[in-house]
Amino acid sequence: MAVKWTGGHSSSILCLNVNTEGLVASGAERGELTLWDGGGAPAGQLQLPKTDDVTSVVFSPCCPTRLYTSHGETISLLDVRSLKEPVERFHVNEEEINCLSVNETDNFLAAADDSGAIKVMDLENKKVSRSLRHSNICSSVVFRPQRPQSLVSCGLDMQVMLWNLQKARPLWTTNLQECETEEDGPQSAGQFFNPPLAHSLSVASCGNIFGCGAQDGKVRIFRVTSVKFERELEFQGHSSGVSQVLFMPEAYWLLTGGNDGKVLLWDVSSGVGKQQKSPAKSSQRRKAQVPASTRKDGKLNKVASNEHARVLPKLTIEHGEKVNWISCAEIKGSKRVLVADQSSSVSLYPLPEP
Repeated sequence: MAVKWTGGHSSSILCLNVNTEGLVASGAERGELTLWDGGGAPAGQLQLPKTDDVTSVVFSPCCPTRLYTSHGETISLLDVRSLKEPVERFHVNEEEINCLSVNETDNFLAAADDSGAIKVMDLENKKVSRSLRHSNICSSVVFRPQRPQSLVSCGLDMQVMLWNLQKARPLWTTNLQECETEEDGPQSAGQFFNPPLAHSLSVASCGNIFGCGAQDGKVRIFRVTSVKFERELEFQGHSSGVSQVLFMPEAYWLLTGGNDGKVLLWDVSSGVGKQQKSPAKSSQRRKAQVPASTRKDGKLNKVASNEHARVLPKLTIEHGEKVNWISCAEIKGSKRVLVADQSSSVSLYPLPEP
């Protein structure tokens, strides 16, 4: 059963984030922002101006008291020790912001919006240093850990892009509709009706592995290699769109939340190359794409390929409501997944230890 945190909002919670000290921030419709202590009691509340929906909340990785929030086209910087008027406001996006990301050195902030634009702000000079672009709504943007100049983004144009702040053009782009597996065919019937609009991204702590959740119910795992990325793994656990993906601090544990009301926990370590038990697996994956008649050890490869396709969740949480956001926190000594949905409460579920 879920533990519910209540009393912080009167409308649907849209986003969550947790700082290094365990303080939780939640943003909701109509400009509501709430801070929660580890016990689930509201520790601070603020009504942001113009009652625009609070669509993203992100704590500074360097300073746990600094909280960046997006509401409408505005970004507000708040001091959580005194949750009053914003310390600073930035208005650099022209349409509603969907996602914020701050790099780990806290000198750049990226804001992705409905126009497809990603505005990258230099926080020291308080000005836009880069304007990047998707051809449709940009739903998610994330700076890569250990690489403060590098970020990935995705959008409803079905594109996943790798960027470096030195360049205005993407280093690498993949169209999810074009990179379907051979078994599915270039465009399966199901995909025609349910295209892989990309909703959410999360980068693992190593900085090289990232996951993408899409409208077709699939999760795709990519590996960044130099100035491009390759698809390592693809699996389906949700019956409708994957609204959220989140890599946990543990190497390759991934949480996913869906429009089907499920939250799933995956261990993708066996499928992402570098830290696999068997160093031969990545070469087996490449061989598995070769016709069987040309394989010397076809049987072994076929087994590896079948295992690869059948990634199963380690934990299934039947949350029951469409998932708006997921986060992870250590509360009272054990890990919890925090879930925001269409309701005004935050739900918490225990997670197994790796």
